[in-house]
Amino acid sequence: MKNYQQKPVERTDDRTTVKAPSVSDYMVRDLITFQPDTAIMEVIKTLLGKNIAGAPVLNSRKELVGLIDDKDCLRVLFDSSYHNQPVNKNTVSDYMTNVMRTISAHADIFEVADIFLSTKYKRLLVVDDQQRLIGQISRQDILRAIHDIHTLAR
Repeated sequence: MKNYQQKPVERTDDRTTVKAPSVSDYMVRDLITFQPDTAIMEVIKTLLGKNIAGAPVLNSRKELVGLIDDKDCLRVLFDSSYHNQPVNKNTVSDYMTNVMRTISAHADIFEVADIFLSTKYKRLLVVDDQQRLIGQISRQDILRAIHDIHTLAR
């Protein structure tokens, strides 16, 4: 279940001033994560079973080291089928993306909307002031946030 709260819209005179909610108001906090040595078939099973598109990868110290998603997993199965090679020894570290864009929990939703509109990102990992993973924000979350603002402002 997603944890989000609606922030009030401030009304002054006949104009409406919108105070933009922050990422922390709409982000998902309870994330499924994997470790670099997790078997790739376990990841595929989890993504399909939980109906999610991807998950962060954390090392043994719980530091963010990558992201594994459905495209990475599709590549595994496609390559395996095409080249007739087994996948049972492959791990997350063989396929995860090491370079990720993160966003602060304090960023406002309009900043994130701008990132989503100008890049191909579908989700951003949210970090605290010490760069520790604390959640994820998706395009769907931002759509909900801006829809809430739009609805409340009317």
